[in-house]
Amino acid sequence: MRPDSEQYLKTWFDTTMNSTWKTPNDVKQTYVNASILKDNRIVFNIKGNSYRLVTKFNFEKQWVFIRFIGTHSEYDKINANTI
Repeated sequence: MRPDSEQYLKTWFDTTMNSTWKTPNDVKQTYVNASILKDNRIVFNIKGNSYRLVTKFNFEKQWVFIRFIGTHSEYDKINANTI
């Protein structure tokens, strides 16, 4: 992760910490370009899609687990449904 991406991740973190999303569709209202996967996994585009952030949400407990952060090409080498 390059230093110029740090602010984009901080913005995502701050937004997530200050949200009370109850469903994946709630997340989509904030992040329209997020990709909803199975099992409450959501992929976010960071810094104009230069990076991908794969998360797994527990909406009931308001927890989010970061499963992967990497470049778009690194993302293409993983399975976001299982990582």
